[in-house]
Amino acid sequence: MRRNGRGGDRKDRWTVSTAAQGKTMVPAIMLSDGNAIAQIGLGVLRIGDEQTTGVVESAIAQGYRHIDGAAGYGNESGLGRALAQTGFNHGDERSSMWITTKVRDSEQGYDSTLRAFDRQIGLLRLDYVDMYMIHWPTPFNWRAAETWKAFARLRDDGRVRTLGVCNFLPEHLERLHRETGEYPAVDQIELHPTWQQRAVVDYCRKHGIAVEAYSPMARGADLNAGNGLIQRIADVHGVSPAQVVLRWHIENGTIIIPKSVHPDRQRENLNLFGFSLSAEEHAGIDALDGPTRAGHDPMTFSYA
Repeated sequence: MRRNGRGGDRKDRWTVSTAAQGKTMVPAIMLSDGNAIAQIGLGVLRIGDEQTTGVVESAIAQGYRHIDGAAGYGNESGLGRALAQTGFNHGDERSSMWITTKVRDSEQGYDSTLRAFDRQIGLLRLDYVDMYMIHWPTPFNWRAAETWKAFARLRDDGRVRTLGVCNFLPEHLERLHRETGEYPAVDQIELHPTWQQRAVVDYCRKHGIAVEAYSPMARGADLNAGNGLIQRIADVHGVSPAQVVLRWHIENGTIIIPKSVHPDRQRENLNLFGFSLSAEEHAGIDALDGPTRAGHDPMTFSYA
């Protein structure tokens, strides 16, 4: 996975290149800041701190080299133990691993973000994190501009490589750019076949912001979407419904962070490159877009 280069023109930032991912070949998405992120990662939301250690160790053994965490998940210590116990917190192994974490919304602000990061990087047992993110925009208590200044200082100090946000809508991205002069490299949003957020995705693509999908299968609900469409496509290709949905994301150029605590499912979620969707199959999944999110509303929610 390439590090620390500077991006070329905008068209280069969205090309997908292949990078070695342990036992699996996973595409790397080139970001606007010149860094590259593995297109498939492991999410660790709603996994207890003690359990997280074993789950992450299992994922690393399967070939994952991208782990998505957050202060709000309450398991950074467990993630840090896994990285230390596998040797992926230093040296060459560390340079092959992408670690994301996020600041708590209650700790947004300049000084509070710097203090929070000191605590978080200690729990993670790392010298730097690959991406630091604002978890929610909290427009009712907007502190993103001051938080971003702290992010920029951490980047300048070499403690963070890439700056990102989560759940930002176009109006939030516009405001952040207006107040800081920067767009994030990544916007992590709820995105799955029945909630495609096309306006957000279009805005991000226009401004060179990579889209990362959490809940890429709507917590499993979308596996049954379309009156059996996903299952029928899976049967044609001899794969699981989950692989069909995740393959749809891959073909869209979206970064995905599916969560699984089971080694066999972790392995299955990486195994997306032995088949491809036909144009008709892809269009059929596109047509599943609907009006209902599975998670929280960025206009009102805060992850304290």
